[in-house]
Amino acid sequence: MNRDEPDLDHSRNDTAAFNWAFLWRVCLTAACGGFLFGYDWVVIGGAKPFYEAYFNISTPSVSGWVVSSALVGCVAGAGLAGRMSDRYGRRTPLLLAACLFIVSAAFTAAASTLWLFIVFRIVGGIGIGLASALSPIYIAEISPQDRRGTMVAVNQLTIVLGVLAAQIVNLIIAEPSVSGTTAQQIVESWNGQRGWRYMFAAELVPAGLFLVMMLYAPESPRWLVRHGDREKALAVLKRVGSLTFANRTLAEIRATFEGGDQAVHISELRRPVYRPVLVIGITLAVFQQWCGINVIFNYAQEVFASAGFDIDSTLRSIVATGTVNLLFTLLALPLVEKLGRRRLMLMGSFGLAVVYALIALAYSNGTLGVPVLILVLCAIAIYAATLAPVTWVLLSEIFPNKIRSTAMAVGAVFLWIASFVLTYTFPLLNAFAGASGSFLLYGGICAAGFVFILSHVPETRGQSLEDLERMLAAGRK
Repeated sequence: MNRDEPDLDHSRNDTAAFNWAFLWRVCLTAACGGFLFGYDWVVIGGAKPFYEAYFNISTPSVSGWVVSSALVGCVAGAGLAGRMSDRYGRRTPLLLAACLFIVSAAFTAAASTLWLFIVFRIVGGIGIGLASALSPIYIAEISPQDRRGTMVAVNQLTIVLGVLAAQIVNLIIAEPSVSGTTAQQIVESWNGQRGWRYMFAAELVPAGLFLVMMLYAPESPRWLVRHGDREKALAVLKRVGSLTFANRTLAEIRATFEGGDQAVHISELRRPVYRPVLVIGITLAVFQQWCGINVIFNYAQEVFASAGFDIDSTLRSIVATGTVNLLFTLLALPLVEKLGRRRLMLMGSFGLAVVYALIALAYSNGTLGVPVLILVLCAIAIYAATLAPVTWVLLSEIFPNKIRSTAMAVGAVFLWIASFVLTYTFPLLNAFAGASGSFLLYGGICAAGFVFILSHVPETRGQSLEDLERMLAAGRK
């Protein structure tokens, strides 16, 4: 099989036979976890100059810890996701994630001390970890095979919408009068006292909506089969598509669980049959973070300040990054099926390596302001159309049914550990090597990622999860 052009058996997947209203309702419900992931992840970028003045944060190490503290929760949440989803299903942990987002939003906004602020950022991080691991799996396990890439990519679209929503909320809430003021003047301003709190509290609205919508969502049919509830699984599959589709899919799912223990311990992942695909998943998860785009979202103030922007201009530039992120994520939805996962990952890693080299050159030559903004927007456009959505699609597809939730949780844990390292070290790296050196390093990582994808990552589009399991087990690319 050509690794870029898999055989597409459309006879098995007549799109007219599916209940698309039901499918999209379930997909968008699960993807609300992605929206909250995006909002909670990025809201801190716009609030940063105000809460840092309020809590008197003045050193790079403390600044890095406060921004990256949520990632401790992300690692914990992703680690819990595998065991919880194996035992309780995909739906219940997502309900828990919604509750954690509500608690985090309310108490982060009300925090009177820095340690309380950090504690409830970590609580929100646990919600992010759960949602990041389980929303893509849930969508993949209920989607038809020839639309699975698009529907899982919708989760990335909602992450981007959450990012943009946070950026717009920050811009609307922040008063422009603090531009160019001292830290003490910011503390005494409305932004320093109340504005940053409202930025975090605004998350209560989508978090409450997510909780209500998940109460009406069905369980994953593949989880139901795994736990012996075939009648409920068949009922869900009949809501997805025709009776023929439901019966055929049920038989395929059952075949992948025959002869296997229902409980999967993490030690199972060390078996030789699983090791190659686990290495691919972990490497892709780490690469998605170490490609460096998230420093632009989490440290937008520093990135744009070093390019000569003041606070007001930075907030407007942040919204510009979110808008580009959204537009190119929309572009990715059809491309993920049309061009395939592998090709988009190669295009993204190569494109980012080139753009980062140009950004490093711009900083080293003192070509700042608008040229840097344009290059940053180009980097975000490339990432949004390629690495951002496709990584989550691949992670939701490549693992076998038996180990999917556990392996996805491991991949997500490594992703958030990598994100913590990236986020915590950027202020230190920026202080040591400057913006030019930092972006040059990220460009080198992207070049290495290109080589790995070219050598190891298979094409997965147009194949059922069960067919992919058989293909990858046989070592075919």
